[in-house]
Amino acid sequence: MNWDAEVDVVVVGGGGGGLVAALTAAEAGLEVALFEKTEFLLGNTAASAGMIPACNTRFQKSLEIDDSIETMTQDILKKNHFESDPKQVSALANVSGPLVEWLNDSLKIEMSVVTEFKYPGHSNFRMHAPPSRSGLELMRLLKRNALNHENLYILYQSDLEEILLDEAGEVLGISINTPDGLQLIRGRKVILATNGFGGNTKMVQEYIPEIAAALYFGYEANTGKGIEAGKNIGAATTHLTAYQGHAAVNENTGLLVTWGTIMMGGFYINIEGNRFGNEAHGYSEFAKEVLKQPEQYGYIIYDEEIHNQLLTIEDYKQLTEMEAFKKADSIETLAELIEVDVKNLANNFGKFSNQIDGTADEFDRTSFAKKLTDPLYAIKVCPALFHTQGGLQINEQAQVLTAEGTPFQHLYAVGGCATGVSGKQAYGYMSGNGLLAAMGFGRIAGLHAVNQLEQIKRGI
Repeated sequence: MNWDAEVDVVVVGGGGGGLVAALTAAEAGLEVALFEKTEFLLGNTAASAGMIPACNTRFQKSLEIDDSIETMTQDILKKNHFESDPKQVSALANVSGPLVEWLNDSLKIEMSVVTEFKYPGHSNFRMHAPPSRSGLELMRLLKRNALNHENLYILYQSDLEEILLDEAGEVLGISINTPDGLQLIRGRKVILATNGFGGNTKMVQEYIPEIAAALYFGYEANTGKGIEAGKNIGAATTHLTAYQGHAAVNENTGLLVTWGTIMMGGFYINIEGNRFGNEAHGYSEFAKEVLKQPEQYGYIIYDEEIHNQLLTIEDYKQLTEMEAFKKADSIETLAELIEVDVKNLANNFGKFSNQIDGTADEFDRTSFAKKLTDPLYAIKVCPALFHTQGGLQINEQAQVLTAEGTPFQHLYAVGGCATGVSGKQAYGYMSGNGLLAAMGFGRIAGLHAVNQLEQIKRGI
């Protein structure tokens, strides 16, 4: 082929997973070209809370948090009903600690453990995030590193056309639509980081119709292009029915309401003032439950103590500045402010307040962190689809697999482009699975590519 450019590593997609993969390879001295479909380096990472689950880190140890690879692996598998590949889960748990410490030490992205609350499914405090608890800050700092690296070249407005193979069926590179027209790019290793298909209405309706009516809260460029390109060369796909939903987006401001409001002691009501499920199971699976309610939205009820503790989270701080919530000195007054049935809300509040932590209520919720006290808060929330969790089938090195189960030696997929570790359905998503699969497999793919190219260079 007449190549327009030749590099060691081609990365397609400039979100969190793509940037981690590209920086890993560039740091090792490889020549890396990153192609981003849009005009920006953002992706779903920018819309996230920027929290990466990691175990056995020095940040945990400094707080005397006793965590382990085995515990984290089992937590993920238990949450997804043991539907994901245990080898992949173990690989991510293994890389999670070194990943977070690499972000902190090599990339100078200050990381710390989130200790305000535990997300559903996590048996330990293991979420690590930058100071603002913001995915936008995480992406800004990753971008800063990428733009300053001499071995890393970034081209925007470049949309993947197809993956190119040699006569033996092995990956040679890609063709890509750029501002200068279609170009053929030779890559000794190709890493797909194009995320999933949340922005592709047709694919969402085909594979996950239960959430199709929800707001899409992910990056619009996530149209499944990498998944389709992989399928076109014979790659296998799995778990296309898996996704991360979220039950708490404040549509008026376009901001995510942290599920900390629930895990720290709050509860969720519909517009009739009634609870309708176990909120503590997880925000992903709760999203479809909200879609079954009248008008398909509701309110989270919590108190001022919880409010004050959540002000460390950037999105929540912005909600506060925009006065997105209602505040009252009694549950009856709060019901009037949000225009729900006063009797219903007061009755639900009374029953909720009498629950004992560790004892199941009528919805099998056993987590009741505190008794809510005046003044009380309410914020309007709706369900959303954040990103899909199924995609190209990969092994524990993030190599894409054929339908026969053999790996393409030079092709990797990370993040939403690949099958993640959330099993087959929304219930399998555990907080942080998305960023863990993106950045964790991004790191794994980058390191594996570096190792293989070094072996080739040495003639091994």
